[in-house]
Amino acid sequence: MSRFNVKKVAVLGAGVMGAQIASHLVNVKVPVILFDLPDNKSPSKNGIVSRAVDGLKKLKPAPLGVPEDATLIGQANYEEHLEQLRDCDLIIEAIAERMDWKLDLYKKIAPYIAPHAIVASNTSGLSITKLSEVLPEAIKPRFCGIHFFNPPRYMLLVELITTPTTQPQILDDLEAFVTSSLGKGVVRAKDTPNFIANRVGVAGMLATMKEVENFGLSYDVVDDLTGKKLGRASSGTFRTADVVGLDTMTHVIKTLQDTLSGDAAAGPGKFDPFYASFATPEVLKTLLEMGNLGQKTKAGFFKKVGRDILRFDLASKSYVPAGEKADEVYARMLKKPAAERLQLLRNSEGVQGQFLWAILRNAFHYAAVHLAEVADNARDVDFCMRWGFGMKQGPFELWQEAGWLTVANMVKEDIDAGKALCSAPLPDWVFTGPVAEAGGVHTPQGSWNPTTRKFVPVRSLPVYARQHFPESVLGAQAPSAATAGKTLFEDDAVRLWTLPDGEFSEIVIASIKTKMHAISPDVVEGLVQAVDLAEASYKGLVIWSNDEMFSAGADLQAMLPAFMMGGAQAIDGAEAEMQNAMLKIRYASVPVVSAVRGLALGGGCELAIYSAKRVAAMESYIGLVEVGVGLVPGAGGLTYIARRAAENAATSTGKDLLPFLTEGFTAAAMAKVGTSAIESRKLGYLLDSDVIVPHKDELLYVALSEAKAMANAGYRPPHKRPFAVLGRSGVATIKGSLVNMRDGGFISQHDFHIASLIANVVCGGDVDAGSQVTEEYLMMLERQAFCSLLNHPKTQERVMGMMSTGKPVRN
Repeated sequence: MSRFNVKKVAVLGAGVMGAQIASHLVNVKVPVILFDLPDNKSPSKNGIVSRAVDGLKKLKPAPLGVPEDATLIGQANYEEHLEQLRDCDLIIEAIAERMDWKLDLYKKIAPYIAPHAIVASNTSGLSITKLSEVLPEAIKPRFCGIHFFNPPRYMLLVELITTPTTQPQILDDLEAFVTSSLGKGVVRAKDTPNFIANRVGVAGMLATMKEVENFGLSYDVVDDLTGKKLGRASSGTFRTADVVGLDTMTHVIKTLQDTLSGDAAAGPGKFDPFYASFATPEVLKTLLEMGNLGQKTKAGFFKKVGRDILRFDLASKSYVPAGEKADEVYARMLKKPAAERLQLLRNSEGVQGQFLWAILRNAFHYAAVHLAEVADNARDVDFCMRWGFGMKQGPFELWQEAGWLTVANMVKEDIDAGKALCSAPLPDWVFTGPVAEAGGVHTPQGSWNPTTRKFVPVRSLPVYARQHFPESVLGAQAPSAATAGKTLFEDDAVRLWTLPDGEFSEIVIASIKTKMHAISPDVVEGLVQAVDLAEASYKGLVIWSNDEMFSAGADLQAMLPAFMMGGAQAIDGAEAEMQNAMLKIRYASVPVVSAVRGLALGGGCELAIYSAKRVAAMESYIGLVEVGVGLVPGAGGLTYIARRAAENAATSTGKDLLPFLTEGFTAAAMAKVGTSAIESRKLGYLLDSDVIVPHKDELLYVALSEAKAMANAGYRPPHKRPFAVLGRSGVATIKGSLVNMRDGGFISQHDFHIASLIANVVCGGDVDAGSQVTEEYLMMLERQAFCSLLNHPKTQERVMGMMSTGKPVRN
């Protein structure tokens, strides 16, 4: 691993990006100081930073794991606190995109930079080499570019940009830190205008806007076409521009305009044959003149008024009702296999189909012409577009999937016919040589580098050994988690397997295979089998799946046939089996570690909390949400809340159970979901001893490491022991509060009924205060409450509503 040890970071500039970068550093437990100009109009000269930090608490999507962590951001200004830079191992400059301002700041901070510290500019496109020129010779080798994407917490991509004087080890050290500690996907970009992602992505957005004008389409139709249906960010083209900020986008465009030229005489690195398409669209100029900068000003291409969404109309310079959708025929076309899809769009007679082909053709054309200039290889371009612009596939991946030479000839025909954005031909390597022979730019040996004319493999820094199944590109034929390792058992519900011989071969991995990893009776059976197998022949068990969610909860669809035939009583047995499985996991003789990522809801949450340990990705959303479908947690969730409250009360000085129970009861009764692993810990679904992992692709490695360490330390399961409950007096106290909420109109009568049942379970039912109960007893109360609600008409309305629309019914 890297020798670079980051104990403290300074972020210079408390604007939109600087403040959010600081907040993400706090999320991953890296001490940070946020600097800005002194505020001479406030009592404290840190006023600018202070207001920025306060603003983080209100920002959506939330940059902080929990709002109160804003207090962990150190506040400083350039006039009083530059000495604090001496203690910083990494300095990230994130002030406005003005070369002169940045250079002035570098002169000011240079005397205070520690001899070992790395200095990096978070510019979205200014020349890193030019920025480095003002720095002392001793600092130049430790200077580079670091380009985060907005919002930094959620966007995977970070581009690292070197200068001719940057030491290679500095880039390696920084890449390791950004990858493992910050959880980012790193791409190394060349020091060209706007680097890779913004060069290709913003050029694509400008080309799209140009084609919108050509085809006369509305912004809402375009966003419908260029969002999820096209395999891109759900925000489409124009909502994405609003989120980025139209002023920010204009700065990026201006960088292209100022640093590139449409004149071939400008030479390599300056000449861009697509230069004419970089003209700022008239609509963008108009919106900027009006002060409508997008989401930050609550108006841009779109504007929300009450519950209504309006779109901008350039002709009238006003906002008109939005909501127009694309023709359904194109949604069907976009579901076809890649080769057929592109042929259908190209041959379409409708303007929407022609528009879609045009923007895809333009993307292929631009990426191929500029590959050698902006990137080391084609993989880096595709990763940039996936990680920075939310595409499911990069342009080269889609091109290759659809048939390399077939698509190349389609693009060439359009160029020759004058239909493309410019007349620049596709590079020779597209049609002849290794790429044509391989059928594309991505191969098992690596991805195409047009400069060396070789397929180059991914970088092999030690940090990447922590990623068992990292993201790869189509054509790379990387190992798949679905088939890797040694399969011990597999059916339609689960796969039980181990990694090949090595440090983790004695840990069983259980991967759930159902849709959304819903916990069906077959999954329950598979998990029981996994525990039996691990106890018999292995040292531990890790529950992990290689995609976006841990588990969306119990499989209600699978319950329906039994319920329709035998009513709620027919479900009682299945619930008992699920509860028994949770207890089997909790009391297994080997450690069971749940590797949580994305959604862990309902039964998925219960599976996690009954494991011996949880290893959670930062973006884990954990909660007991059964109330949303008119039910109560039925697989041990309420029992867990009651037991944890009793355990916490037993170690406190007050011994009163109610304060310890209230938070867990409220979380379940209100179906609260942690919006991060940090907030999930606050809700009690993760413990202080659980591990939060910044990088999603390191989750399996860390979970296996934890299971192995626990086994090697002589793991023993917890003792089974009864615990105290509040009994009927606790139920009465909680119901008193619920009555006030119901009578005040805050909850419905059915909400009141469900919450009362939850109170009854977590308090132990009709027993005296302080009574000792077992987990099995509380689980019986859970089942009774669960089954009674299944028979309730209003619960049935909620269940059917969720299954038919995917949205909760409030009744």
